[in-house]
Amino acid sequence: MNKSIIISEKVKQHFTARATLAALGVKLRKRKVFAPVMQKVKIKQKTVKFTPTEKLMDAMIAILAGAHGLVEINKRVRPDRGLQAAFGRAGCAEQSVVQDTLDACNKENVEQMQESLNLIYRRHSQGYRHKYKKAWQLLDADMTGRPCGKKAAFATKGYFAKQRNRRGRQEGYLIATRYEEIVAKQLFDGKTQLTKALRPLVEAAEKTLGLDQDEDKRQRTILRVDSGGGSVDDINWVLQHGYQFHGKDYSGTRAQKLAESVVEWFDDPHSPERQVGWVTAEADIYCRPVKRIAVRCRKNNGQWGVGVLISTLSSSDVLQLTGQPVVKTSDPLAVLLAYVYFYDQRGGGVETEIKEDKQGLGTSKRNKKRFEAQYMLTLLEALAHNILVWARRWLTPLCPKVSQFGMLRLVRDAFHMNGLVVFHQASHVVQIVFNQADPLAEELQSGFAALLAHEQVAVTLGET
Repeated sequence: MNKSIIISEKVKQHFTARATLAALGVKLRKRKVFAPVMQKVKIKQKTVKFTPTEKLMDAMIAILAGAHGLVEINKRVRPDRGLQAAFGRAGCAEQSVVQDTLDACNKENVEQMQESLNLIYRRHSQGYRHKYKKAWQLLDADMTGRPCGKKAAFATKGYFAKQRNRRGRQEGYLIATRYEEIVAKQLFDGKTQLTKALRPLVEAAEKTLGLDQDEDKRQRTILRVDSGGGSVDDINWVLQHGYQFHGKDYSGTRAQKLAESVVEWFDDPHSPERQVGWVTAEADIYCRPVKRIAVRCRKNNGQWGVGVLISTLSSSDVLQLTGQPVVKTSDPLAVLLAYVYFYDQRGGGVETEIKEDKQGLGTSKRNKKRFEAQYMLTLLEALAHNILVWARRWLTPLCPKVSQFGMLRLVRDAFHMNGLVVFHQASHVVQIVFNQADPLAEELQSGFAALLAHEQVAVTLGET
Protein backbone atom coordinates (compact mmCIF):
# COMPACT_ATOMS: atom_id res chain seq x y z
CA MET A 1 0.00 0.00 0.00
CA ASN A 2 1.14 3.54 -0.61
CA LYS A 3 0.19 4.54 2.95
CA SER A 4 0.70 2.53 6.12
CA ILE A 5 -2.36 1.49 8.10
CA ILE A 6 -2.15 0.92 11.84
CA ILE A 7 -5.00 -1.30 12.97
CA SER A 8 -5.77 -1.51 16.68
CA GLU A 9 -7.69 -4.27 18.40
CA LYS A 10 -10.84 -2.11 18.26
CA VAL A 11 -10.59 -1.80 14.50
CA LYS A 12 -11.54 -4.46 11.97
CA GLN A 13 -11.15 -4.72 8.22
CA HIS A 14 -13.14 -6.63 5.67
CA PHE A 15 -12.51 -7.34 2.01
CA THR A 16 -15.25 -6.14 -0.30
CA ALA A 17 -15.82 -6.58 -4.02
CA ARG A 18 -17.45 -3.14 -4.09
CA ALA A 19 -15.20 -0.75 -2.20
CA THR A 20 -16.36 2.24 -4.25
CA LEU A 21 -20.01 1.41 -3.55
CA ALA A 22 -19.07 1.15 0.13
CA ALA A 23 -17.58 4.65 -0.11
CA LEU A 24 -20.84 5.86 -1.65
CA GLY A 25 -22.72 4.10 1.15
CA VAL A 26 -20.80 6.13 3.73
CA LYS A 27 -21.83 9.35 1.99
CA LEU A 28 -25.47 8.28 1.72
CA ARG A 29 -25.46 7.31 5.38
CA LYS A 30 -24.02 10.66 6.48
CA ARG A 31 -26.55 12.54 4.36
CA LYS A 32 -29.36 10.35 5.76
CA VAL A 33 -30.71 9.71 2.28
CA PHE A 34 -32.76 6.66 3.32
CA ALA A 35 -34.03 8.25 6.56
CA PRO A 36 -37.49 9.29 5.19
CA VAL A 37 -38.17 5.67 4.23
CA MET A 38 -37.18 4.50 7.72
CA GLN A 39 -39.47 7.08 9.29
CA LYS A 40 -42.56 6.95 7.08
CA VAL A 41 -42.92 3.43 5.67
CA LYS A 42 -44.76 1.24 8.19
CA ILE A 43 -45.07 -2.31 6.87
CA LYS A 44 -47.23 -4.60 9.02
CA GLN A 45 -44.77 -7.40 9.51
CA LYS A 46 -43.27 -8.93 12.62
CA THR A 47 -39.66 -7.96 13.34
CA VAL A 48 -37.47 -10.93 14.24
CA LYS A 49 -33.93 -9.78 13.50
CA PHE A 50 -34.31 -6.89 11.06
CA THR A 51 -37.09 -4.33 10.66
CA PRO A 52 -39.11 -4.24 7.41
CA THR A 53 -37.49 -0.96 6.31
CA GLU A 54 -34.02 -2.38 6.96
CA LYS A 55 -34.92 -5.19 4.57
CA LEU A 56 -36.02 -2.62 2.02
CA MET A 57 -32.59 -1.06 2.36
CA ASP A 58 -30.98 -4.46 1.74
CA ALA A 59 -32.99 -4.69 -1.48
CA MET A 60 -31.86 -1.22 -2.56
CA ILE A 61 -28.20 -2.03 -1.82
CA ALA A 62 -28.54 -5.17 -3.93
CA ILE A 63 -29.92 -3.12 -6.84
CA LEU A 64 -27.01 -0.68 -6.55
CA ALA A 65 -24.64 -3.65 -6.42
CA GLY A 66 -25.90 -4.86 -9.80
CA ALA A 67 -28.30 -7.60 -8.71
CA HIS A 68 -30.79 -8.38 -11.47
CA GLY A 69 -32.85 -10.51 -9.11
CA LEU A 70 -33.48 -10.25 -5.38
CA VAL A 71 -32.17 -13.78 -4.98
CA GLU A 72 -28.72 -12.27 -5.58
CA ILE A 73 -28.88 -10.55 -2.18
CA ASN A 74 -27.41 -13.75 -0.73
CA LYS A 75 -24.43 -13.51 -3.07
CA ARG A 76 -23.77 -9.78 -3.44
CA VAL A 77 -24.75 -8.22 -0.10
CA ARG A 78 -25.15 -10.81 2.64
CA PRO A 79 -21.52 -12.07 2.65
CA ASP A 80 -20.08 -8.55 2.27
CA ARG A 81 -19.63 -7.25 5.82
CA GLY A 82 -17.68 -4.23 4.64
CA LEU A 83 -20.44 -3.10 2.31
CA GLN A 84 -23.05 -3.59 5.04
CA ALA A 85 -21.03 -1.55 7.53
CA ALA A 86 -20.61 1.29 5.05
CA PHE A 87 -24.40 1.57 4.66
CA GLY A 88 -24.88 1.40 8.43
CA ARG A 89 -26.13 -2.16 8.45
CA ALA A 90 -25.01 -4.64 11.13
CA GLY A 91 -26.11 -7.53 8.94
CA CYS A 92 -28.21 -8.42 5.91
CA ALA A 93 -31.50 -10.28 5.71
CA GLU A 94 -31.74 -13.52 3.74
CA GLN A 95 -33.23 -12.98 0.29
CA SER A 96 -36.42 -14.91 0.95
CA VAL A 97 -37.08 -12.76 4.02
CA VAL A 98 -36.68 -9.62 1.89
CA GLN A 99 -39.11 -11.11 -0.62
CA ASP A 100 -41.61 -11.74 2.19
CA THR A 101 -41.36 -8.11 3.27
CA LEU A 102 -42.17 -6.91 -0.24
CA ASP A 103 -45.09 -9.32 -0.39
CA ALA A 104 -46.40 -7.86 2.89
CA CYS A 105 -46.64 -4.36 1.39
CA ASN A 106 -50.08 -2.89 0.75
CA LYS A 107 -51.43 0.16 -1.06
CA GLU A 108 -50.85 2.35 1.99
CA ASN A 109 -47.19 1.32 2.09
CA VAL A 110 -46.81 2.24 -1.57
CA GLU A 111 -48.22 5.71 -0.84
CA GLN A 112 -45.87 6.04 2.15
CA MET A 113 -42.94 5.06 -0.06
CA GLN A 114 -43.93 7.60 -2.71
CA GLU A 115 -44.13 10.32 -0.06
CA SER A 116 -40.70 9.29 1.24
CA LEU A 117 -39.17 9.46 -2.24
CA ASN A 118 -40.67 12.93 -2.69
CA LEU A 119 -38.86 14.11 0.44
CA ILE A 120 -35.61 12.47 -0.67
CA TYR A 121 -35.89 14.08 -4.10
CA ARG A 122 -36.51 17.54 -2.67
CA ARG A 123 -33.50 17.30 -0.36
CA HIS A 124 -30.92 15.99 -2.82
CA SER A 125 -31.97 16.66 -6.42
CA GLN A 126 -31.11 19.36 -8.88
CA GLY A 127 -34.52 19.16 -10.53
CA TYR A 128 -36.26 20.50 -7.42
CA ARG A 129 -33.75 23.39 -7.25
CA HIS A 130 -34.09 24.28 -10.91
CA LYS A 131 -33.90 28.03 -11.64
CA TYR A 132 -37.06 28.52 -13.67
CA LYS A 133 -36.41 32.18 -14.45
CA LYS A 134 -33.07 31.37 -16.05
CA ALA A 135 -33.97 28.26 -18.05
CA TRP A 136 -36.85 26.01 -19.03
CA GLN A 137 -37.61 22.97 -16.91
CA LEU A 138 -37.89 20.10 -19.39
CA LEU A 139 -39.95 17.07 -18.39
CA ASP A 140 -40.12 14.02 -20.67
CA ALA A 141 -42.83 11.38 -20.21
CA ASP A 142 -42.94 7.89 -21.66
CA MET A 143 -44.04 4.31 -21.00
CA THR A 144 -42.19 1.01 -21.12
CA GLY A 145 -43.46 -2.53 -20.87
CA ARG A 146 -42.50 -4.82 -18.00
CA PRO A 147 -43.36 -8.39 -19.04
CA CYS A 148 -44.19 -10.91 -16.32
CA GLY A 149 -46.02 -14.17 -15.73
CA LYS A 150 -49.71 -14.41 -16.56
CA LYS A 151 -50.61 -15.21 -12.94
CA ALA A 152 -49.20 -11.91 -11.66
CA ALA A 153 -51.71 -9.28 -10.51
CA PHE A 154 -52.73 -6.81 -13.26
CA ALA A 155 -50.68 -8.75 -15.81
CA THR A 156 -52.64 -8.27 -19.02
CA LYS A 157 -51.93 -8.48 -22.72
CA GLY A 158 -50.70 -5.17 -24.05
CA TYR A 159 -47.94 -3.59 -26.09
CA PHE A 160 -44.51 -5.06 -25.34
CA ALA A 161 -41.83 -4.26 -27.91
CA LYS A 162 -41.01 -7.25 -30.15
CA GLN A 163 -43.05 -9.58 -27.91
CA ARG A 164 -46.45 -10.36 -29.40
CA ASN A 165 -49.21 -11.76 -27.18
CA ARG A 166 -47.06 -11.18 -24.08
CA ARG A 167 -48.56 -10.35 -20.71
CA GLY A 168 -47.19 -7.88 -18.25
CA ARG A 169 -47.49 -4.45 -16.72
CA GLN A 170 -46.52 -0.97 -17.86
CA GLU A 171 -44.21 1.52 -16.15
CA GLY A 172 -44.64 5.24 -16.61
CA TYR A 173 -41.60 7.50 -16.39
CA LEU A 174 -41.45 11.26 -16.02
CA ILE A 175 -37.86 12.52 -16.23
CA ALA A 176 -36.27 15.89 -15.43
CA THR A 177 -34.26 15.64 -18.63
CA ARG A 178 -31.64 18.29 -17.93
CA TYR A 179 -30.60 16.42 -14.79
CA GLU A 180 -31.42 12.83 -15.85
CA GLU A 181 -33.44 12.38 -12.65
CA ILE A 182 -36.64 10.40 -12.26
CA VAL A 183 -39.27 12.79 -10.92
CA ALA A 184 -42.18 10.32 -11.04
CA LYS A 185 -42.41 6.62 -11.77
CA GLN A 186 -45.65 4.66 -11.62
CA LEU A 187 -46.84 1.14 -12.32
CA PHE A 188 -49.94 0.29 -14.36
CA ASP A 189 -51.62 -2.76 -15.81
CA GLY A 190 -50.45 -4.11 -19.14
CA LYS A 191 -53.07 -2.31 -21.26
CA THR A 192 -52.40 1.19 -19.97
CA GLN A 193 -50.52 3.51 -22.31
CA LEU A 194 -49.47 7.13 -22.06
CA THR A 195 -52.88 8.41 -23.13
CA LYS A 196 -54.19 7.28 -19.70
CA ALA A 197 -50.98 7.56 -17.70
CA LEU A 198 -49.91 11.10 -18.61
CA ARG A 199 -52.19 12.94 -16.17
CA PRO A 200 -51.35 10.85 -13.06
CA LEU A 201 -47.65 11.11 -13.93
CA VAL A 202 -47.83 14.90 -14.27
CA GLU A 203 -49.90 15.23 -11.08
CA ALA A 204 -47.30 13.17 -9.19
CA ALA A 205 -44.51 15.32 -10.60
CA GLU A 206 -46.37 18.47 -9.55
CA LYS A 207 -46.28 17.34 -5.92
CA THR A 208 -42.63 16.33 -6.10
CA LEU A 209 -41.45 19.54 -7.75
CA GLY A 210 -43.87 21.87 -5.97
CA LEU A 211 -45.56 22.92 -9.22
CA ASP A 212 -49.11 22.40 -8.00
CA GLN A 213 -49.12 25.74 -6.14
CA ASP A 214 -46.88 27.75 -8.48
CA GLU A 215 -48.33 28.84 -11.82
CA ASP A 216 -45.19 30.80 -12.76
CA LYS A 217 -43.09 27.62 -12.58
CA ARG A 218 -45.65 25.68 -14.63
CA GLN A 219 -45.45 28.32 -17.35
CA ARG A 220 -41.68 27.73 -17.49
CA THR A 221 -42.05 23.94 -17.67
CA ILE A 222 -42.14 22.03 -20.96
CA LEU A 223 -43.88 18.67 -21.17
CA ARG A 224 -42.47 16.70 -24.10
CA VAL A 225 -44.29 13.50 -25.06
CA ASP A 226 -44.77 11.13 -27.96
CA SER A 227 -48.09 10.46 -29.68
CA GLY A 228 -49.37 8.43 -26.71
CA GLY A 229 -49.87 11.68 -24.80
CA GLY A 230 -50.99 13.72 -27.81
CA SER A 231 -54.76 13.35 -27.70
CA VAL A 232 -56.82 16.54 -27.84
CA ASP A 233 -58.08 16.01 -24.29
CA ASP A 234 -54.59 15.43 -22.88
CA ILE A 235 -53.09 18.43 -24.66
CA ASN A 236 -55.90 20.71 -23.53
CA TRP A 237 -55.53 19.43 -19.96
CA VAL A 238 -51.81 20.27 -20.07
CA LEU A 239 -52.48 23.69 -21.56
CA GLN A 240 -55.24 24.50 -19.06
CA HIS A 241 -52.76 23.79 -16.25
CA GLY A 242 -50.41 26.39 -17.68
CA TYR A 243 -47.65 24.11 -19.01
CA GLN A 244 -45.85 24.39 -22.32
CA PHE A 245 -46.43 21.39 -24.60
CA HIS A 246 -44.23 19.86 -27.27
CA GLY A 247 -45.34 16.53 -28.65
CA LYS A 248 -46.88 14.45 -31.37
CA ASP A 249 -50.54 14.27 -32.36
CA TYR A 250 -52.22 11.05 -31.21
CA SER A 251 -54.51 10.63 -34.24
CA GLY A 252 -52.92 9.23 -37.39
CA THR A 253 -56.07 10.00 -39.39
CA ARG A 254 -56.03 13.64 -38.29
CA ALA A 255 -52.31 13.85 -39.09
CA GLN A 256 -52.98 12.69 -42.66
CA LYS A 257 -55.64 15.36 -43.13
CA LEU A 258 -53.51 18.12 -41.60
CA ALA A 259 -50.58 17.16 -43.83
CA GLU A 260 -52.75 17.93 -46.85
CA SER A 261 -52.77 21.60 -45.78
CA VAL A 262 -48.99 21.91 -46.08
CA VAL A 263 -48.19 24.37 -48.86
CA GLU A 264 -44.51 23.53 -49.26
CA TRP A 265 -42.44 20.55 -48.10
CA PHE A 266 -38.77 20.90 -47.23
CA ASP A 267 -36.12 18.18 -47.16
CA ASP A 268 -34.43 17.58 -43.82
CA PRO A 269 -30.67 18.03 -44.49
CA HIS A 270 -29.84 15.63 -41.64
CA SER A 271 -32.35 12.97 -42.76
CA PRO A 272 -32.72 13.02 -46.55
CA GLU A 273 -35.61 10.55 -46.44
CA ARG A 274 -37.64 12.96 -44.28
CA GLN A 275 -39.61 16.06 -45.24
CA VAL A 276 -41.19 18.72 -43.04
CA GLY A 277 -43.73 21.49 -43.56
CA TRP A 278 -45.99 23.95 -41.76
CA VAL A 279 -49.60 22.93 -41.18
CA THR A 280 -51.81 25.81 -42.33
CA ALA A 281 -55.20 24.46 -41.19
CA GLU A 282 -56.94 26.17 -38.26
CA ALA A 283 -56.09 24.81 -34.76
CA ASP A 284 -59.42 25.66 -33.15
CA ILE A 285 -59.64 22.41 -31.13
CA TYR A 286 -57.01 23.59 -28.63
CA CYS A 287 -57.61 26.01 -25.76
CA ARG A 288 -54.36 27.91 -26.40
CA PRO A 289 -52.53 28.88 -29.59
CA VAL A 290 -50.23 26.17 -30.94
CA LYS A 291 -47.89 25.67 -33.87
CA ARG A 292 -48.13 22.47 -35.89
CA ILE A 293 -45.50 20.88 -38.11
CA ALA A 294 -46.15 17.95 -40.42
CA VAL A 295 -43.36 15.40 -40.79
CA ARG A 296 -43.40 12.66 -43.39
CA CYS A 297 -41.05 9.78 -44.18
CA ARG A 298 -41.11 7.37 -47.10
CA LYS A 299 -42.09 3.84 -46.06
CA ASN A 300 -40.81 0.59 -47.58
CA ASN A 301 -43.94 0.28 -49.71
CA GLY A 302 -43.28 3.69 -51.25
CA GLN A 303 -46.08 5.50 -49.43
CA TRP A 304 -45.60 8.36 -46.97
CA GLY A 305 -45.80 7.85 -43.22
CA VAL A 306 -47.06 11.10 -41.69
CA GLY A 307 -47.03 12.58 -38.19
CA VAL A 308 -47.82 16.03 -36.83
CA LEU A 309 -45.92 17.84 -34.07
CA ILE A 310 -47.78 20.26 -31.81
CA SER A 311 -45.98 22.93 -29.80
CA THR A 312 -46.76 26.01 -27.73
CA LEU A 313 -43.14 27.20 -27.83
CA SER A 314 -42.18 30.36 -29.69
CA SER A 315 -39.66 30.38 -32.52
CA SER A 316 -36.96 32.03 -30.40
CA ASP A 317 -37.52 29.57 -27.55
CA VAL A 318 -37.19 26.48 -29.70
CA LEU A 319 -34.07 27.85 -31.38
CA GLN A 320 -32.44 28.44 -28.00
CA LEU A 321 -33.46 24.98 -26.80
CA THR A 322 -31.72 23.41 -29.79
CA GLY A 323 -28.57 25.51 -29.29
CA GLN A 324 -29.06 27.89 -32.21
CA PRO A 325 -28.79 31.69 -32.31
CA VAL A 326 -32.02 33.63 -31.94
CA VAL A 327 -31.19 35.65 -35.08
CA LYS A 328 -32.33 32.62 -37.07
CA THR A 329 -35.96 33.48 -36.30
CA SER A 330 -35.92 35.22 -39.68
CA ASP A 331 -35.11 31.90 -41.38
CA PRO A 332 -38.41 29.94 -41.70
CA LEU A 333 -36.66 26.66 -42.54
CA ALA A 334 -34.30 26.89 -39.54
CA VAL A 335 -37.26 27.51 -37.24
CA LEU A 336 -39.25 24.67 -38.79
CA LEU A 337 -36.38 22.22 -38.35
CA ALA A 338 -35.74 23.41 -34.78
CA TYR A 339 -39.23 22.27 -33.75
CA VAL A 340 -38.57 18.86 -35.31
CA TYR A 341 -35.08 18.45 -33.84
CA PHE A 342 -36.29 19.42 -30.38
CA TYR A 343 -38.80 16.57 -30.53
CA ASP A 344 -36.10 14.22 -31.83
CA GLN A 345 -34.10 14.91 -28.67
CA ARG A 346 -36.54 12.72 -26.75
CA GLY A 347 -34.33 9.86 -27.95
CA GLY A 348 -31.52 11.20 -25.78
CA GLY A 349 -33.85 11.96 -22.87
CA VAL A 350 -36.48 9.68 -21.40
CA GLU A 351 -35.92 6.89 -23.94
CA THR A 352 -32.23 6.74 -23.03
CA GLU A 353 -32.96 6.73 -19.29
CA ILE A 354 -35.39 3.82 -19.65
CA LYS A 355 -32.86 1.85 -21.69
CA GLU A 356 -30.08 2.57 -19.21
CA ASP A 357 -32.23 1.42 -16.30
CA LYS A 358 -32.90 -1.86 -18.06
CA GLN A 359 -29.21 -2.39 -18.79
CA GLY A 360 -27.63 -1.06 -15.61
CA LEU A 361 -30.29 -1.68 -12.95
CA GLY A 362 -31.94 -4.74 -14.49
CA THR A 363 -35.41 -3.22 -14.21
CA SER A 364 -36.86 -5.72 -16.69
CA LYS A 365 -35.57 -8.73 -14.73
CA ARG A 366 -37.26 -8.37 -11.32
CA ASN A 367 -40.92 -9.31 -11.08
CA LYS A 368 -43.26 -9.92 -8.16
CA LYS A 369 -46.65 -11.62 -8.34
CA ARG A 370 -48.38 -9.12 -6.04
CA PHE A 371 -48.95 -5.71 -7.59
CA GLU A 372 -48.01 -3.73 -4.45
CA ALA A 373 -44.80 -5.74 -4.08
CA GLN A 374 -43.88 -4.95 -7.68
CA TYR A 375 -44.75 -1.27 -7.14
CA MET A 376 -42.38 -1.09 -4.13
CA LEU A 377 -39.63 -2.61 -6.26
CA THR A 378 -40.34 -0.05 -8.98
CA LEU A 379 -39.96 2.79 -6.46
CA LEU A 380 -36.74 1.30 -5.05
CA GLU A 381 -35.36 1.18 -8.59
CA ALA A 382 -36.28 4.84 -9.10
CA LEU A 383 -34.42 5.72 -5.90
CA ALA A 384 -31.39 3.70 -7.00
CA HIS A 385 -31.40 5.49 -10.37
CA ASN A 386 -31.43 8.93 -8.73
CA ILE A 387 -28.76 7.96 -6.20
CA LEU A 388 -26.42 6.96 -9.02
CA VAL A 389 -27.16 10.20 -10.89
CA TRP A 390 -26.42 12.25 -7.76
CA ALA A 391 -23.26 10.25 -7.04
CA ARG A 392 -22.02 10.91 -10.57
CA ARG A 393 -22.60 14.63 -10.03
CA TRP A 394 -20.79 14.58 -6.67
CA LEU A 395 -17.76 12.83 -8.20
CA THR A 396 -17.55 14.70 -11.51
CA PRO A 397 -15.40 17.68 -10.33
CA LEU A 398 -12.43 15.39 -9.60
CA CYS A 399 -13.49 12.43 -11.77
CA PRO A 400 -14.45 13.92 -15.15
CA LYS A 401 -14.41 10.51 -16.80
CA VAL A 402 -17.35 9.40 -14.64
CA SER A 403 -19.51 12.22 -16.02
CA GLN A 404 -19.80 10.24 -19.28
CA PHE A 405 -20.92 7.01 -17.60
CA GLY A 406 -24.46 5.75 -17.98
CA MET A 407 -26.20 3.43 -15.53
CA LEU A 408 -24.46 0.30 -16.82
CA ARG A 409 -20.94 1.66 -16.49
CA LEU A 410 -21.69 3.27 -13.14
CA VAL A 411 -22.87 -0.04 -11.67
CA ARG A 412 -20.42 -2.31 -13.49
CA ASP A 413 -17.26 -0.18 -13.50
CA ALA A 414 -17.41 2.83 -11.17
CA PHE A 415 -19.07 1.09 -8.21
CA HIS A 416 -17.66 -2.39 -8.65
CA MET A 417 -14.05 -2.23 -7.45
CA ASN A 418 -12.56 -4.54 -4.87
CA GLY A 419 -10.78 -3.24 -1.78
CA LEU A 420 -10.86 -3.09 2.00
CA VAL A 421 -13.25 -1.42 4.41
CA VAL A 422 -11.69 -0.59 7.77
CA PHE A 423 -14.08 0.19 10.62
CA HIS A 424 -14.47 0.27 14.38
CA GLN A 425 -16.45 -2.44 16.08
CA ALA A 426 -19.35 0.02 16.25
CA SER A 427 -19.53 -0.15 12.43
CA HIS A 428 -18.02 3.32 12.07
CA VAL A 429 -15.98 3.28 8.86
CA VAL A 430 -12.60 4.96 9.23
CA GLN A 431 -10.83 4.01 6.01
CA ILE A 432 -11.55 2.53 2.59
CA VAL A 433 -8.75 1.12 0.45
CA PHE A 434 -9.25 0.78 -3.33
CA ASN A 435 -7.37 -1.81 -5.35
CA GLN A 436 -4.72 0.27 -7.11
CA ALA A 437 -4.63 -2.16 -10.03
CA ASP A 438 -8.13 -1.14 -11.12
CA PRO A 439 -7.99 1.25 -14.12
CA LEU A 440 -10.39 3.69 -12.42
CA ALA A 441 -8.83 3.44 -8.95
CA GLU A 442 -6.64 6.55 -9.01
CA GLU A 443 -9.30 8.88 -10.38
CA LEU A 444 -12.06 7.56 -8.09
CA GLN A 445 -9.74 7.67 -5.08
CA SER A 446 -9.26 11.41 -5.61
CA GLY A 447 -12.99 11.96 -5.98
CA PHE A 448 -14.05 9.92 -2.96
CA ALA A 449 -11.21 11.29 -0.80
CA ALA A 450 -12.60 14.80 -1.36
CA LEU A 451 -16.21 13.63 -1.01
CA LEU A 452 -15.59 11.92 2.34
CA ALA A 453 -13.05 14.36 3.77
CA HIS A 454 -15.66 16.01 6.01
CA GLU A 455 -16.81 12.57 7.19
CA GLN A 456 -13.29 11.82 8.52
CA VAL A 457 -13.02 8.71 6.35
CA ALA A 458 -9.68 8.18 4.63
CA VAL A 459 -9.79 6.85 1.06
CA THR A 460 -6.48 5.40 -0.15
CA LEU A 461 -4.99 3.08 -2.75
CA GLY A 462 -3.36 -0.25 -2.00
CA GLU A 463 -3.03 -3.88 -2.97
CA THR A 464 -5.92 -6.11 -1.97
